[in-house]
Amino acid sequence: MTPPSPQVELRWVPDCPNVDRVRRELLAALAELDLTVDVKERIGDHPSPTVVVDGLDVVTHETPRPGPSCRLDLPTHAQLIDALRPAAPR
Repeated sequence: MTPPSPQVELRWVPDCPNVDRVRRELLAALAELDLTVDVKERIGDHPSPTVVVDGLDVVTHETPRPGPSCRLDLPTHAQLIDALRPAAPR
């Protein structure tokens, strides 16, 4: 039985210098796990960039807090894989 697809969001503010790098890492992690997921991009007042999987920030494992800021704690490839692995086909 295939697990349900995760809800994945990439949250960022305009002109964020790190969003492209994190987007590439996120897409690479999805491909590595053979997951086809619609990544919703949310542009607005968010710590940027933030990857949210099923409502939790993949770095802090908490509900993301509102407010625009430039994140220095970017999600790593390993953190993205760990957050997405439960939804990967077996």
